[in-house]
Amino acid sequence: MKSRFLSFKVLVFSFCLGTIAATFWWNPSPAMTTNTQSADDGPDLKSLQAEIERLKSIAPDQAHAMHDVDYHFTNLWFAGQQGNWPLAQFYFNETKSHLRWAVRIIPVRKDNEGKEINLEDILQAVENFPLKQLDESIKANDQEKFVAAYEFTLTSCYGCHKASDKPFLRPRIPEHPATTIINTDPNASWPK
Repeated sequence: MKSRFLSFKVLVFSFCLGTIAATFWWNPSPAMTTNTQSADDGPDLKSLQAEIERLKSIAPDQAHAMHDVDYHFTNLWFAGQQGNWPLAQFYFNETKSHLRWAVRIIPVRKDNEGKEINLEDILQAVENFPLKQLDESIKANDQEKFVAAYEFTLTSCYGCHKASDKPFLRPRIPEHPATTIINTDPNASWPK
C-alpha cells in the first residue's frame, strides 16, 4: 500500500512538473525572451567574438600540453625499465593523447623564416613509426625493443623540435621519474 501511494505521489509530481514546463514552453516569460534573437537576425557576432577571445585567454598553451607529454613520457621510461608493462601502456597512451592535444592547440607553426611547419604531418609520422614501435615493444613485453624504440622516439621528438626552430629543446633518457608517488615496481605490494 505504501509503495502504491509513493508511486501516485511520483505520478502527480511528474504531471505538475510537466505542466509547468509546458507553460513556459508555450508562453515564455519576458525575461526569458529579451536576449533571444529571431532566426532572421543571425548570431550576435560581437558577443561571439568576445566569447572566443575569453575562451582563448583561459585555454592552456602548447607548452602546457608538452609539459604533460614530458611527465608521461618520463614515467613511461621507468615503468618500462621495471617491466611494469600495464603501467608502461598507460603512460604510453597518455603520452600519445597529450601529443595530439599539443598539436590541436597549434597545428601549424611558423619557423624563424616564416615558413609554415605542419605539426599534424610530423605527429602522423611519429605515430606511424617510432611510437608504433614503442607500442609494439610494450605489448610484447620486450625490454630490448622498448629501449631501442624509446630512444628512436626521442630522436624523432628532437627532429620536430629542430623543424620548429627549437633545437635547444633536446630530449634525453630521463634520470629520475617525473613522479615519486607512483611505484613502478610491478611486484610491489600496496600500500608501501
